Amino acid sequence: MNTHLHISQADARPMYLQIMEQIRARIASGDWEAGRELPSIRALAAALEVSVITVKRAYLELEQEGVIVTRQGKGSFVADSGRGSAASELQYQKLDEHLRQAVALASQLGLGPEDLLARLGTLLHPVKRR
Repeated sequence: MNTHLHISQADARPMYLQIMEQIRARIASGDWEAGRELPSIRALAAALEVSVITVKRAYLELEQEGVIVTRQGKGSFVADSGRGSAASELQYQKLDEHLRQAVALASQLGLGPEDLLARLGTLLHPVKRR
């Protein structure tokens, strides 16, 4: 199974976090749909040239987040969130992260909630210039 995941030794983040982020990105983009089988821990560790423990930690944390499910003797799979696809849930999480950053920046600039909403409105509905 070709995973197209890559570990960068130059990246300061731990390898298991790099694996988690890349798996989340593949799911969020729709490349990996609900029910898709993930590579076995051993196979992914060998492909990425990392320890089995590193991949196991990434899978365990993704499972705790509800991103993947592991079935004893069957393997690990992209979770089906029930109320929406795993991809849409991850996309909402990413959007929420960006919105929290926008709220923090607005606060630093001394903008209140009304100002922030007004600015967002102008971005959503730009005035056409003639």
